[in-house]
Amino acid sequence: MKKLFIAFASLFILTASATFAQETVDDEITLIQSAFGMDKKMIVEGYMDLSESLAPGFWTIYQAYEEERQIISRERIKIINDFLEGYDNLGEEAADEIAKRTLANDLALAKLHKSYYKKFKKATSAYDAAKFMQIDTYIHNTIRNAMQQEMPFIGENN
Repeated sequence: MKKLFIAFASLFILTASATFAQETVDDEITLIQSAFGMDKKMIVEGYMDLSESLAPGFWTIYQAYEEERQIISRERIKIINDFLEGYDNLGEEAADEIAKRTLANDLALAKLHKSYYKKFKKATSAYDAAKFMQIDTYIHNTIRNAMQQEMPFIGENN
């Protein structure tokens, strides 16, 4: 499962990196999220392996979760894009803004996970809810780590 996901994540990162090299616009973000969402759902579906009685409730909650998560992810992409676009002239004020936006984005995702863990648990079980949180966190951390490796560190070119 991890090997399949790493191959998928690599493809996503290449697509996202090409987007960041250009001027990022909402249509491009929507396209990336759409392709990513379909692939992510297939990975989650294979990993969760839910019974027929639990699957409908899980997928209804999953859809609502993904809609909210995509808003948070869209903001994360914009933060990264703003950082990359302003990197050469990044000063005290801009660095502070990027850091604060990143922290707020991380907090929003953590709050979303907390809220939806309860919903997934109610629709399935604590085991299945924890299982979903684990794969979701793994997917997003893998992508974040790969993207972070492609981004310059603040002050790297000074």
